[in-house]
Amino acid sequence: MNTPDPSAAHRSILDRILHPPISDGPFWIIQAGVLVIVALHYFVDIHPSLINQSLPTGIPVAILVIPIGYAALRYGLAGSAATTLWAFVLWLPDLMLPNDEGHAGDDLINFAIIVMVAIIFGRRIETERLTQRRIDEATARTLAVEAGYRRLFESNRSPIVVLDDRGVVGDANPAAVALLGAAVIGRAITAVLNDDADVGSLSGRVLTLSDGRDYRLDMVSLPLDTTARRRQVTFEDVTEERHEERRARQFAQQVVQVEEDQRRRLARELHDEPLQLFLHLARRLETLGNAGGVPPSVATGLAETRNQALDAATRLRTLARDLRPPALDQLGLVAALSSLVADIDDEGAATTHLAVRGTPIRLSPDVELGAFRIVQESMRNAQRHASARHLRVSVEFGDEALHLSVVDDGSGFDQQRALRSDKEAPSLGIVGMRERARLLGGSLTVQSTLGVGTVVEAIIPFDAPSRTATVGARSPSRVS
Repeated sequence: MNTPDPSAAHRSILDRILHPPISDGPFWIIQAGVLVIVALHYFVDIHPSLINQSLPTGIPVAILVIPIGYAALRYGLAGSAATTLWAFVLWLPDLMLPNDEGHAGDDLINFAIIVMVAIIFGRRIETERLTQRRIDEATARTLAVEAGYRRLFESNRSPIVVLDDRGVVGDANPAAVALLGAAVIGRAITAVLNDDADVGSLSGRVLTLSDGRDYRLDMVSLPLDTTARRRQVTFEDVTEERHEERRARQFAQQVVQVEEDQRRRLARELHDEPLQLFLHLARRLETLGNAGGVPPSVATGLAETRNQALDAATRLRTLARDLRPPALDQLGLVAALSSLVADIDDEGAATTHLAVRGTPIRLSPDVELGAFRIVQESMRNAQRHASARHLRVSVEFGDEALHLSVVDDGSGFDQQRALRSDKEAPSLGIVGMRERARLLGGSLTVQSTLGVGTVVEAIIPFDAPSRTATVGARSPSRVS
């Protein structure tokens, strides 16, 4: 809001004083009245014999207040100042009469009083006029803004309704009337939307309305209304956005499903063919090494080769278990995590600890697999990228959700840089873990500090969406 400049206001007043309304006819009638009063006063002063007869006290100077006051009322300070100056100029001959016939002393005192009255009265009128002008200008601006808002309101293609302080629809643009019906005005917005939620919580919600399309509600307070609190609700069509979101989530779900199917197939093939071949090779090498007549050097070489075959078999078994741990399907999440923690602990690269809180229960295969992959990825990232020496895994079975936490003391990383850079390895792992949690209807947060470590926390609801459902798409409210 612009603050009025006092100096500019004073310059405006001075400009009006120096430019009286000489083009206005009534202004000259006032000046003629002043001329008549001054002429009568002068005539009486030069004929003193009339003082004691028809005009015993003469014509008082104070009578000039009448035309000067009227000029102030009609023209403000510009009119009163010009009329006062005109009266003073006309009064000069009377003041110059000899032998004090013009009563100069008394007239000057009275005239000084008239000048003060004219200035005060004119300034007061001028101030009121300026105030009224500012009020009129502000009102005009407000009306212009309201008119502009009204044009935007009426022409906006998005449905818009205006609510009073009780949540009742007081106005609706044509798009809202077409969507919600002509009877929408005068009804509570909760009744219109068939939703019992509090009016203040409607902002940001997505509803499916009678036309079968999805709308996101946006609520703002209207600043133009000073008499009562009014709110504007805009219905933004987000049907295509939600369809794209659903398709993206379904695609991500299919990618995860294909990945898990591939892991399962590779684990089974590694276990059924290469692993068995290495074990068979180790037995054959043992048999050959124990056969009679084999030179000691050859027997030693066969024993070393047998140990290498067993080591390869062990590596294949570990790889197959990482691809698809049998304990996860057979014994559940806690057993699979215990095996994972034990394997990492046996590798000797880091000391691990698993804490289980609450009562362990079997969950759906999707939830158990997603939780296992999140913990597995967190621990592998801590080993490979952060060189962590200590890992703490926490699993808490809550009332409605599974709480996971992986804390390491590794080197940590810059989260913002990792999110901005496609080449940062931690960012790819975080994206994958976050996507798994989101597909299961949960959430994942990562807090990392350079030189201190990383904390990965995930919350996954027990009733996570199944793979056959549309993942992540909440059933929207429907308005009939």
